[in-house]
Amino acid sequence: MTTPGPGGGPADAELPFFVYGTLLPGEPNHDLFLRGRTAGERPAVLPRALLYDGPGYPYAIEGHGRVHGTLLVAAPGVYGELLGLLDHLEEFLGPGHPRNLYERVVREVELPGDGDGGSVRAWVYLAATAVTRSLRTGGVLIPEGRWITGRGPGDA
Repeated sequence: MTTPGPGGGPADAELPFFVYGTLLPGEPNHDLFLRGRTAGERPAVLPRALLYDGPGYPYAIEGHGRVHGTLLVAAPGVYGELLGLLDHLEEFLGPGHPRNLYERVVREVELPGDGDGGSVRAWVYLAATAVTRSLRTGGVLIPEGRWITGRGPGDA
């Protein structure tokens, strides 16, 4: 497992992004941050992860479950812009930064519907260490790992 950061190495690779909350198609941040910036979007699953409800958005953490979401491929020429926008949205200040809300990490993401049961490496924003501790002790687990089904009626 690698957690590449700014300044070289695997961070320079234009990996796709796995999203599972407000960036999903039909959710509020999809059009705000992704419109015109993606070349492809398809359903995907993050294995070995759990999904928790947050204040208006979810958090994925490592665990014995699956999180359902979407794999996004950046449109040509906008990868750096998209990476910066998503880092800002997810309050990722750099690997291990004490004020991170999320950590941006590389994970294998499964692609349902592929005849060979394929997977791909992608950037995923997982809850930062302090947030993860709090969720494990008092968070609300979204049992099926689906953000939309995890919200109650009337939630935005």
